[in-house]
Amino acid sequence: MAVAKQQKENILKKFGRNELDTGSSEVQVALLTAKINEMSSHFTTHKKDFHGVRGLMKAVNQRRKLLDYLKRVDTKKYEGLIKELEIRK
Repeated sequence: MAVAKQQKENILKKFGRNELDTGSSEVQVALLTAKINEMSSHFTTHKKDFHGVRGLMKAVNQRRKLLDYLKRVDTKKYEGLIKELEIRK
């Protein structure tokens, strides 16, 4: 359940510092959010895919760690990213 190439390019353009930026925290959080949203929709139709739930939990935990880091380093970027990705409402 990977993010489509076109969707990934759009995320890189929107959140990246330049067109080659794939390693910044903002981009990684945005990519993980897209992956989590895609996996969540998968589990609404495939309720018994328990092995896939492990991958979802790993992605959620990784995103949480990156968000904690971003909050510690740059609070304004963290708050802007949370609002733009609509992670917390």
